[in-house]
Amino acid sequence: MSISRKAVIGLGALATAASALALMASPHGVSSAKAEAPKVAGPARVDDFMLADQDLLGRELYRMADDKAVVLVTYASGDKRLHADAAALMALKSAYAGQKVDMLAVDSRIGDRRDPVIADAKAAGLQMPILFDYEQLVGEELGVTRAAEVIVIDPRAWSVAYRGPVDGAKAAIDALVAGQKVALTSREAKGELIAFPDRAKANTYEKISYAHTIAPIIQAKCATCHQPGGIGPMPLNNYEQIKGFSPMIREVIRTHRMPPYLADETVGAFQDDDRLTPDQMKTLVHWIDAGAPRGAGEDPLQKVKFQAPDWPLGKPDVVLNVPEVKIAATGIMDYQHPVVANAMAEGRWMKATTFRVSDRQVVHHILTGVVASDHAGNSFSETQWGASLGGYGPGRGSNIQPVDTGVWVPPSGGVGFQNHYTPYGKETTEKTQMGIYFYPKGQEPKYILRTFGIFNFNIEIPAGEEWHKETSYIEFPKEALLYGITPHAHVRGGSTQVSVIYPNGKEEKLLALPRYNFNWQYEYFLKTPLKVPAGSKVLTTWTYDNSTRNPGNPDPKKTVYWGEQTSEEMMATYLHYRWTDETVTHQTPEYEKMLQANLMMGVLDTNMNGKIEKAELRGGPKSPARTLLQYFDLIDSDHDGSIDAKELAAAQKFMARGRGGQAAKGGDMPKAAPEPAAAQPMPTATPAAAGGH
Repeated sequence: MSISRKAVIGLGALATAASALALMASPHGVSSAKAEAPKVAGPARVDDFMLADQDLLGRELYRMADDKAVVLVTYASGDKRLHADAAALMALKSAYAGQKVDMLAVDSRIGDRRDPVIADAKAAGLQMPILFDYEQLVGEELGVTRAAEVIVIDPRAWSVAYRGPVDGAKAAIDALVAGQKVALTSREAKGELIAFPDRAKANTYEKISYAHTIAPIIQAKCATCHQPGGIGPMPLNNYEQIKGFSPMIREVIRTHRMPPYLADETVGAFQDDDRLTPDQMKTLVHWIDAGAPRGAGEDPLQKVKFQAPDWPLGKPDVVLNVPEVKIAATGIMDYQHPVVANAMAEGRWMKATTFRVSDRQVVHHILTGVVASDHAGNSFSETQWGASLGGYGPGRGSNIQPVDTGVWVPPSGGVGFQNHYTPYGKETTEKTQMGIYFYPKGQEPKYILRTFGIFNFNIEIPAGEEWHKETSYIEFPKEALLYGITPHAHVRGGSTQVSVIYPNGKEEKLLALPRYNFNWQYEYFLKTPLKVPAGSKVLTTWTYDNSTRNPGNPDPKKTVYWGEQTSEEMMATYLHYRWTDETVTHQTPEYEKMLQANLMMGVLDTNMNGKIEKAELRGGPKSPARTLLQYFDLIDSDHDGSIDAKELAAAQKFMARGRGGQAAKGGDMPKAAPEPAAAQPMPTATPAAAGGH
């Protein structure tokens, strides 16, 4: 723990009783009385953090290391001083446009939420990212006491160069832009007080019990991965290990990297939510700030025999061995498409699947699908698969069907695999096993779980762009019940949001990942399944970071298009759902065809007006948009300057005739995405018309 942080903690406890009472009297934690501000020493240096802004984009401080200066403004909704300073703040922001200066607000006030803050900022005329510090961990470390305080940071050492009112910030920023060294100057801010209740408890942090408080959190939220056989890079199975890695634990909590559950806490509610609670986050950070004391009592973790199970769901009913594959140390490897025989004597309803991979570093993804018995053992195109039996991606666990839903696995058939391996500098051999779990006989599910991918094959991500935006949607032709969402992009994926737009125009956000991470590709199953009426559109919005600030970017100088390899990019969001009037005994595969027919309109209609204009047709040389653009005037049969749904359907039908026709020479329009099929053909054997994920 740094001396500056000790100063923050210690001096923060000196707030007067009058100040504390005034703070507690306000419903938002802001004093309505004239009270002395707590004398809190600000830090000389600022640690890394990541917070979501008002647009649900994850802003990480240390990614701004290429800046000349980073300027933070403390925010509180409705603050009069902040509104009065708005013009000066915007003038300051404009003065350094294009000069490598980022300006962001940080809202640490208890009770402030996104929509009211957006309205407040608009009323004030403030246009900048506003970061929400819900747990107050960033505001605590920064020594924030009031709104309308400007904090100027020197990214060369992440030191603080100035803090105080806006009228004193320019001199420090000028010096930093000029490359000069700047000594800290400080003046008192004039905004309203912001309450930090935990400051009054700072002298009790060292009394937080490792045995009774910290160890149970680590066991519940960390040790399932950080144990022998787990996917964590190091064990966290006793006090000594936790103490040794405590600075890293503090960092990954403040940057929201661990536990790796990426969903924003203010959007949606999900099953199997692995996040730390706000109290757990604060408890761990405060304990580490106090020096991670051992305290009294035995170490409860020493009594636990930590070992990740071979099969987390228990012994599978069927284990399939995927043919082992040798992967070279370097180069690009084509997708592998093996089919593994599944010699079952009778068909069964699948309840879950899980995968054991021998080298997690090399596996980009594994996708699966049922194939007919006469194709077992042979490579088989995904477009001819039946139901999906789940998949594997970095960080993914098991694929578990929601209650009363399942996927039919026919007898004596096979399972097709689409395996993508990415060399990482070391020659290796991958040996994958797939475990399948079935419903007990007599306890079969009532419903069929299906999966559909919302794609955008026309993404075009300019070189060097940090927040490039792409959208796509799918319109549901019949009423459905949405169970879960699985976002997928590659290493330039920045953030994603998923919402439903109902027929009456109302939009509801379902999921937001402010900072997407390719290494943790989770399925997010809703705590309560959502009814999606016919005519509703599920909209997915992605941002991509193709800048030098993205540490995983293979080449920030390259414009990037859709492609299968990790060095290329994808935009995919898989929906896990069922049709409300479909059951195991009454199946409606025709609904899937109707949904599939809506795919390309949702891909190309970026302004969501139900028509495709020429300006919307872009993407790489192989994108379907290029083919449409080439024959736009021919497809636009009524010559109104746009392609509607009927004209698009006619064009797709024509292009699907084959490559012999003139139109087909420009590139056939795909019926589904290369990774994987957007909608899977239904098996013909009864009752195999089961979709899945």
